[in-house]
Amino acid sequence: MNPILAAKAYGAAQSQFNKISGGEETGGTPDIGSKFSSLLQNTVQQTYASTANAENQIALQAQGKTELIDAVTAISSAEASLETVIAVRDQVIAAYQEIMRMPI
Repeated sequence: MNPILAAKAYGAAQSQFNKISGGEETGGTPDIGSKFSSLLQNTVQQTYASTANAENQIALQAQGKTELIDAVTAISSAEASLETVIAVRDQVIAAYQEIMRMPI
């Protein structure tokens, strides 16, 4: 993944989280779990929409109705979104495994 794309994806996720949390520090409030859940849900929905857009652009380019650069840009955007979701998934799994290794 390109570091610039990763930084943009992180910035988008951060701004989306700020919108959900109202731009305030939560300080460990009980509803942070629901905010995090909605952040993940929105991110997955955006990834799905980006992938659908890329597929649509590919079909339009195959029909000669759009420029190749538009299709390539859509594919690149979908790839960056998917790689971001995969990276987050890997971090969540690693955190879960670390928690499971903790002594009781």
